[in-house]
Amino acid sequence: MGGSKGFGRYFGLTFLIGFGFFTMGLMDILYDTYVPIFLGTYIEKNWIVGGLMTLDNILAVFLIPFVSLWSDNTRTRIGRRMPFIVTLLPLSALFFSLIPYAAFRSLAALLLVIFGLNLVKQSVRGPVVALMPDTIPGEFRSEANGVINTMGALGAIVSTVGLARLMDLDIVLPILGRTKDALPFPIAGILVVLATILVFSFVRERSLEEEKKEEKVPLRKALKAVAGEKDKSALWILISLFLWFLGYQGILPFVGKLCKDVFEIEQSSKAALPASAVAIAQTLFAIPAGYIAHRVGRRRAIRASLLVIAVLLAFGAFVASPASAFMGQGGRFTALLGTMFAFGIFWITIITNSFPMLWQMATFGSIGLYTGLYYTFSQTAAISSPPITGAIIDTIGYPGIFVFASLCMIGAFLFMGRVTKGEPSEKPQAEAA
Repeated sequence: MGGSKGFGRYFGLTFLIGFGFFTMGLMDILYDTYVPIFLGTYIEKNWIVGGLMTLDNILAVFLIPFVSLWSDNTRTRIGRRMPFIVTLLPLSALFFSLIPYAAFRSLAALLLVIFGLNLVKQSVRGPVVALMPDTIPGEFRSEANGVINTMGALGAIVSTVGLARLMDLDIVLPILGRTKDALPFPIAGILVVLATILVFSFVRERSLEEEKKEEKVPLRKALKAVAGEKDKSALWILISLFLWFLGYQGILPFVGKLCKDVFEIEQSSKAALPASAVAIAQTLFAIPAGYIAHRVGRRRAIRASLLVIAVLLAFGAFVASPASAFMGQGGRFTALLGTMFAFGIFWITIITNSFPMLWQMATFGSIGLYTGLYYTFSQTAAISSPPITGAIIDTIGYPGIFVFASLCMIGAFLFMGRVTKGEPSEKPQAEAA
């Protein structure tokens, strides 16, 4: 309980930092749910849609590590992360708002806008994420990560439960024009700008004088330090997260299409409900997940969650298969929502605690680097997976992607068994440095 009480004094600051994550949750779910549908109006093959949906992940592999390390070594009067946040998040909002209007015009316009969006959004993601471990002691980062993931999930709920319902609204507004299948995107863009203003107004990074005292870690030196560790715990975590994201990202882009193709959901707003179920579960359980891991250990919490998710995904394969036809379309869709809600509980336990395990192994000067490595592995998985699962759908149908994801979770469970570092009780290098 000591750790829980100790975190209390950081809760308000963490909540404010969480508005950066709120913007990501707000945009990511609408993007993953509706961009494949927009692309599907021009492209028939799912593997091609899946390949195009990896554009953000391809950019992320290169941009997140580079910009994260760049921000590690940036020194300004407003901090090292804030210059990137206040510049790139508003640009992300602008491009995001334009998505449906580009989709109505042509495939070329849509691809151009989503390229611009992902160029700026993936650049800002690293500085947004690194802002929390910059300011919160390592002992409390699971709890803090729970708070900021709650904010991200809250953004996803606003998107799926609130804004997605406006996809079916068909009126004509000044400037925006006809709102059918478009209105949630400009509204989300406005919310992103407001969240950016809140973060800039109330979150203070270390002073310029404090920052100048910190060592600037060159990329080669930092990477050599990571690779040269005798204890390979960081490497095993990175391989594990590659596998669990390989499974997760293989399903995520196709959930909206699954609702339309298998469950015959006609309303655009309902296609976002499975993602909404995940987001609600994450909002409810992100903070408890951090506290639980503080008690039982991060590695143990993650491994248990991986096993449960593997079972849930196997059930998801059954729900998506013709074998569940006896349940009726309504029953099958309800079962999918329940499965996704349960999935969200254990998925957020993994996400809440895996980042802090890596940060526990970092110095202050290399927090951005470890953040970048996390995204390098996760986004490489996100690049690899959608084309694979798109091909699986084209070959054997939607149940196959759930089986694929379940096997990925089992592989991640095995690799996490080799991790020996990263627990809250350890003295983090970021503080020992």
